[in-house]
Amino acid sequence: MSLFNNEKSHGIHPPGNKITSNKKIERVPLPKQVILPLSQHIGAPSKAIVKKGDEVKVGQKIAEAGGFVSVPIHSTVSGKVTKVIEMVSSVTSNVGNAIVIEADGKDDWVKIDKPSKPNKLSKKEILNRVKEAGIVGLGGATFPTHVKLQPPPDKKIDTIIINGCECEPFITSDHRLMLEHGEEILKGLEIMMKVLGCNEAYIGIESNKPDAIENMEKIVSESNISGEVIVELLPAQYPMGAEKTLLKRILGMEVPIGGLPMDVGVVVQNVGTLKAIYDAIYDGIPLVERVLTVSGAVKEPKNIISRFGTPASEIIDYCGGTNSNANVMIFGGPMMGIAQISFDTPTTKGTNSILIQKNNTEVEGNCIRCGTCVENCPMNLMPLMYVAYVKKNMYDELKDYWIDNCVECGSCAYGCPANIPLVQYIKVGKAELQKRRPK
Repeated sequence: MSLFNNEKSHGIHPPGNKITSNKKIERVPLPKQVILPLSQHIGAPSKAIVKKGDEVKVGQKIAEAGGFVSVPIHSTVSGKVTKVIEMVSSVTSNVGNAIVIEADGKDDWVKIDKPSKPNKLSKKEILNRVKEAGIVGLGGATFPTHVKLQPPPDKKIDTIIINGCECEPFITSDHRLMLEHGEEILKGLEIMMKVLGCNEAYIGIESNKPDAIENMEKIVSESNISGEVIVELLPAQYPMGAEKTLLKRILGMEVPIGGLPMDVGVVVQNVGTLKAIYDAIYDGIPLVERVLTVSGAVKEPKNIISRFGTPASEIIDYCGGTNSNANVMIFGGPMMGIAQISFDTPTTKGTNSILIQKNNTEVEGNCIRCGTCVENCPMNLMPLMYVAYVKKNMYDELKDYWIDNCVECGSCAYGCPANIPLVQYIKVGKAELQKRRPK
């Protein structure tokens, strides 16, 4: 195990509130109906290949990839397609299509194509299975995994970093995966190392998860995995799980401004994604469900596994319902999560947490230029300038302050004495800049 260094870095230390860290994963009962948006990932939306009235089974492909940077979507229940609707995305707020399936309660699966010798699959076969399984990054970004595993020829990957930090408050789903499915995670890493052709990997885990660190160290030491795998102990600091922060801490490397980890020979992947890769390659199972944390103002906070498309209200009911003063539901954590317009919003591939809170509206004041946002920013940016320029519609000037390098972690807004929602201003600024770029 490698210890983290003492180099001072920006970031914050919000209360962890990891109240579900000792709660084992429970399976939620099958939903009566699922709503499956065709855009659950970064890239082109999937294209529906079923229509109203079609009978479907669990694991059946109901939408095909809409391009290279896209993945198919599979039915998460057996039943009948009742309609294809338009709905607002729970992530982007854009309007898109979604497939509605009425469940028959039988949970009938399609015939699973389980390889007889998964260790003998070629790189091409692995990549095809990962794509056809609909796997995307489950750490929140939802970038299609088969694309991430195929960097351009000039981007030689020599190191893999596995993100087990889970630095966002309240969320413990990755923590439980490392405790309950560590062997599958490591086998998923082995597959990834084979595809990328590298023999060095780090599993980064924050120091506030000693049981996960101990378990993963034990599994690594007892494995016969080829190549060097190191469990890296990292400080419990937000946002330690950000890709660029991980590279800096573990490898001492900086990603070029506007660049990606692959530009310095590194690929970063979440532990949940590795479990999904294992399921696809060893068991032939497509991505139809995931582990997520339900916490905050619920009567029984839990870590649960649930099928995609399940209305959040059903999951919350399984956790005993909300406390009387709860009126806000967030998909994700309190720092980077997105508030939803309805408690019936369906979960998607990117939903790693359902957080219930009481809304405390705070009045936004004027910036007093105290520098708190600058000191907190892990990317060494000047967030206060983004607010100033967005308020004056001076969007082109945002480039001078490297707004594209912002990871939207919310560290800037944390502790702002003026209660300025800096991340919202940053999102507006990025969107306006994107409109101005050449097509």
